[in-house]
Amino acid sequence: MTERPLRLLLVGEGGIAGVHMRVLGQVPGVEVTCLVGGVEADARAFAAEWGIPEVALALDAALARDDIEAVILATPSPQHAAQAERVIAAGKHLLCEIPMALRLADAERITALAAASGRVCMVAHTRRFNAPHRELRRRLVAGEFRLQHLVSETYFFRRENRNMQGQPRRWVDNLLWHHACHSVDLFAWLLDDAELDVWGHQGPPHPELGIPMDLSLGLRSRGEVLATLALSFNNRGPSGGFYRYIGEETTLLASRDELRNHHGELLPLTGNGFADQDREFIAAIREGREPEASFVSCLPAMRLLDRLARQLA
Repeated sequence: MTERPLRLLLVGEGGIAGVHMRVLGQVPGVEVTCLVGGVEADARAFAAEWGIPEVALALDAALARDDIEAVILATPSPQHAAQAERVIAAGKHLLCEIPMALRLADAERITALAAASGRVCMVAHTRRFNAPHRELRRRLVAGEFRLQHLVSETYFFRRENRNMQGQPRRWVDNLLWHHACHSVDLFAWLLDDAELDVWGHQGPPHPELGIPMDLSLGLRSRGEVLATLALSFNNRGPSGGFYRYIGEETTLLASRDELRNHHGELLPLTGNGFADQDREFIAAIREGREPEASFVSCLPAMRLLDRLARQLA
């Protein structure tokens, strides 16, 4: 006998939803049964591309279905907290795209609901699953690498309100709560230290988007390890996140799932952060355990972001 497929509901038809569909195709025993979209034409085109059999526009009706066990929220950041609350109330397992919320109060509320739900509730903190960062954490825990300074660079060119495919976006991205969230959580997770000193400065707001386009953030651990975060929506050139690990023993450079030494030589690693993240979500459901990057474990990063937001304001 074969195990019954785990039936998923995907919410959202944007670029990150496509990333989830691509990696879920590599996970056996998983079936994306339905897509809830924000724009019907876009949702139907997305479903046709990825072979999703059903399309809906009403989230609550889809959540009422008994045959759907788990939900992946791949919607705009401002919708995450309210939608996560509805998913948890419906008794479904949840993988929520980063950030879980854009305000600390919302993050604390849905984390409390997640903890009381008895369901697997996880946030897509993909950096925790990228092979280079997992290797660095292993070295730190084993005492093989003594980190002195993590330098993180996050770059995009977003002077117009467009998504990762260059299409017009109906919501405005957030450089602090979305993109800095990756690196703030990463630093706290690497050192197992959420009691960080934090400080920051921001550039002028964009005249139309109304958001700062550049951030300079600093963090310091209790062990006096430093992190410097530079983020920009003004950068022309390669986009994404780039990390320099400056340590006592060596300097290492990480980008997505690649790790290089200071000579630029590629170090052997295996893994795909997005795929390993989604596999962890499915495995935690099947094994009835708390996942890596649970809501509870990600809440400290939201508290750090709140402190940064207050300083920047």
